[in-house]
Amino acid sequence: MDVPVSDPLVGRLLDGRYAVRSRIARGGMATVYLAVDQRLERDVAVKVMHAGLSADEDFVRRFIREARSAARLSHPGIVQVFDQGEDDGIVFLAMEHVAGRTLRDLMRERGPLSAREALDVLEPVLDALAAAHRAGIVHRDIKPENVLLADDGRVKVADFGLARAVSTSTVASQTGVLLGTVAYLAPEQVERGVADARSDVYAAGVLLFEMATGSKPFEGETALQVAYQHVHDDVPAPSTRASGVAPLVDGIVLTAAAHDPDERPGDARELLIIVREARRRATDDDLDRRPQAHRTAPASGRDAATVAIGARPALDHRSGDTGLIAVHAPPARRRHRGRVVLLIVLLAAGLLGVGGWYGGAGPGAYTAVPAVVGEPAADAQAELTRAQLRSTVVEQYSETDPAGRVISADPGSRVRKNGSVTLVVSRGPERHPVPAVAGRPEAAAREALANNGLSIGPVTRAYDEKVAAGRVVSSDPAVSTRLRSGSAVTLVVSRGRRPIAIRSYVGTAADQAAAALTKAGLRVTTRQVFDDTVAEGDVVSQRPASGTGFAGTQVALVVSKGPELVSVEPVIGRQIGEATRLLQAQGFTVVVQKAFGGFFGTVRFQTPSGGARVKPGATITLTVI
Repeated sequence: MDVPVSDPLVGRLLDGRYAVRSRIARGGMATVYLAVDQRLERDVAVKVMHAGLSADEDFVRRFIREARSAARLSHPGIVQVFDQGEDDGIVFLAMEHVAGRTLRDLMRERGPLSAREALDVLEPVLDALAAAHRAGIVHRDIKPENVLLADDGRVKVADFGLARAVSTSTVASQTGVLLGTVAYLAPEQVERGVADARSDVYAAGVLLFEMATGSKPFEGETALQVAYQHVHDDVPAPSTRASGVAPLVDGIVLTAAAHDPDERPGDARELLIIVREARRRATDDDLDRRPQAHRTAPASGRDAATVAIGARPALDHRSGDTGLIAVHAPPARRRHRGRVVLLIVLLAAGLLGVGGWYGGAGPGAYTAVPAVVGEPAADAQAELTRAQLRSTVVEQYSETDPAGRVISADPGSRVRKNGSVTLVVSRGPERHPVPAVAGRPEAAAREALANNGLSIGPVTRAYDEKVAAGRVVSSDPAVSTRLRSGSAVTLVVSRGRRPIAIRSYVGTAADQAAAALTKAGLRVTTRQVFDDTVAEGDVVSQRPASGTGFAGTQVALVVSKGPELVSVEPVIGRQIGEATRLLQAQGFTVVVQKAFGGFFGTVRFQTPSGGARVKPGATITLTVI
């Protein structure tokens, strides 16, 4: 977009490296510029914190800490953080520049999205969040503005860590920021100021609700009205706001946006598994039908709850059945509203002039959080108790922090008096055993590895004489090897038995044919027959004559013994009558020649001679004297 000439940062060189070219967007906490990294000669997005926030040293420290945490994430669906710096009071982040638009732009253009379109966006968002949750990072500000749709079709999640850096006081003082974010806040974020991976899951459910209906589940004239509805009402089924919403969308939303965090999937990876299974079971009609919004969202949270009364299909992610289950009505839930009501009264009183009491001596007053990072969890909890603060413990794997030590505290610097601090405690390095997948179908092996927190490395496909096609032959590293979360396991998947081409060896020497067939892995049998046309020792016929076989396939060869021959009876010296009878008995034709009149009738010569081997029926010539 065109940038007003008055923007003082356009044309400026930040940190001697980033040449600011134009302004991309302006939000409640920061402004984003397109810049050129002159050192690496590439386009980057530079997010510059607003001057009012950069003057808050506590905010800047948290901003820098969380920016460093976000920079550790390496995932194709996460906008990468390259650098963080400060230049003459300007606090900034240098990030990957994604050419495209936001999900908010897409929804403004198209209105409600079909289930297929919405899930095409939601799945990569959840995949990115799953990577962050594995690394112990909670986004806290999932909304359409932070979902980027690149021109090349990629979906990326932005602002990892920035939302986490915003303190409660900052949000409360930035009405515009709160209005833009509160629509996606989980009840526990509003009510207790705490968030974990399940809070991101809630926001993802609200995000899907808005994609499916074109409106947010809760709306109001002020951020406080919206926050009140999140605390006191259930997110309604999207089908109550738009006709044609697929049942799987209702189920995913109601599961992800459950009011009680314990009723939601534990993190984005669990929700992603649910989404993929629900999508697999859905029909094309359900996936491609575009919803039509039939009314606007109610201004009152109680109205929204009234509209939502009735059937609520849900996805049961704990039972293992991730398909749609029976429709049931939500149980009535008694909620403790006193704290929120008191907050409303005090805020109203603040507007009338008693805000000073609330923030200075009343429930809104803050106290310092003791420095407990690095301490054993028990010691940290005891120290917080002495400071009259409550504590909750969330365990998280860590490659660097010993088990049982506090990794971080939230809030980390100050909290309301008598408030609660969430301690993230190390479970030590995360290691997952390689499951036994040999002999299992490839899809089942992939699922088993994913369930163990491992990824799929290169897949090699090879012939195997024992393992059926499509099943795993072997995996590497070996079974039970303990690996870091996300480590790759390579698989060898069977292509089935190796096919062997069978060629014809008819007319070829039998010993050569047998050797060639045996070398190819085939099993050879031979049988000999007399043959008048095929030379002795050559192949007369073969079965099968051609085609394809496998190792051990039998090939039968019929081998020629040559023509069948008969030994001629020697008859020299015999009388012609006797000689003729003997030779004719052998099947020969006898021709008699007389010499000197054949007076004596005695055979003198025999052709062929006696003992010679000739074909049956041959002619034997006898000379008689």
